[in-house]
Amino acid sequence: MTEYVIPQPPQPSLAVTGTEARFPVRRIWCVGQNYAEHAREMGGDPDRAPPFFFAKPGDAVVPGGGALPFPVKTANLHYEVELVVAIGTGGRDIPADQALSHVYGYALGLDMTRRDLQAAAKKAGRPWALAKGFDQSCPIGPVAPVTTIGHPERGPIALSVNGEIRQQGDVSDMIWPVADIISQLSAFVALAPGDLIMTGTPAGVGPVQPGDVLHARCVGAGTLDVTYESA
Repeated sequence: MTEYVIPQPPQPSLAVTGTEARFPVRRIWCVGQNYAEHAREMGGDPDRAPPFFFAKPGDAVVPGGGALPFPVKTANLHYEVELVVAIGTGGRDIPADQALSHVYGYALGLDMTRRDLQAAAKKAGRPWALAKGFDQSCPIGPVAPVTTIGHPERGPIALSVNGEIRQQGDVSDMIWPVADIISQLSAFVALAPGDLIMTGTPAGVGPVQPGDVLHARCVGAGTLDVTYESA
């Protein structure tokens, strides 16, 4: 058995629907502006822009959501509801027509964003890491295996805050569908089992306040609830 000089960090993992086993999380990759209306609301051009990627650390995941403290160092926290791809088989330069065979399952996640930090970083031409990859920035629900739900190609994805719908779209509205995302991302990095890919968010992103209750849902991936604790 390997001896470590400090305690080994815990392995982040997600529940798997219908089983007691868990899905180990390796890395979290995110696709920016992958829904046309969201690209427009963020000042992008969905007709011309290729997909771009950024990352969150694996331990940013919050399995199952629940009650969370409001993040520090932000006055403008935003929600972004996303379909999440759980990679079961790795590879590099994966052809799009073979990409779905690398998927273990799907989950529902929130790409929480410190928008004020992101805006400042964009203006200064600096990385977004502290805006996107902060502690508990990625609540994700259970992984639903492909063997159970197949590959969601169309159907609703939505998020409400305190019972009011804020985001509502269809996964078929993705500019780059799941197979293309996997293919293009694997041209830059070797994907591996345990990697998660967040596939982008519909229009309607907006701020969260302490005390707000978020309810997300997505075809095939179920629901996810998060409450931000009051100060």
